[in-house]
Amino acid sequence: MSTLNSGVISITDEDAWQMLQSSSAVLIDVRSVMEYLFVGHPKGAIHVPWIDEPDWDINPHFAENVQKEIVDIHVPILLICRCGNRSLEAGKVLIQAGFSHVYNIIEGFEGPLDASHHRSTLGGWRVHDLPWEQC
Repeated sequence: MSTLNSGVISITDEDAWQMLQSSSAVLIDVRSVMEYLFVGHPKGAIHVPWIDEPDWDINPHFAENVQKEIVDIHVPILLICRCGNRSLEAGKVLIQAGFSHVYNIIEGFEGPLDASHHRSTLGGWRVHDLPWEQC
């Protein structure tokens, strides 16, 4: 784990899963509706999009939407996206909104691109065989 200057703590997929098993942590998937439904998502994740269709604009109510879902801004919040970039940006907004324990899952759900420009081969929630589902 490492803390970024923003106050968001970087965490691996495996460490996130351990936190979910041993604490009151909440997992929030910040990907688009299409990604969440059709690519799949971690089991038990709450879906609050950071950026979504049709305009792909940042959700100006993201922090409010998260607070509606979890109520207590002091509970550990684990954020996941495709590969760790959007969840980091979303985490910064939560820190600015007063949330105190915000974690970014650095490999995300699908992990980084491999040499063939494919995801889900080098890392991520699915590659680490953590519980997930899709519609």
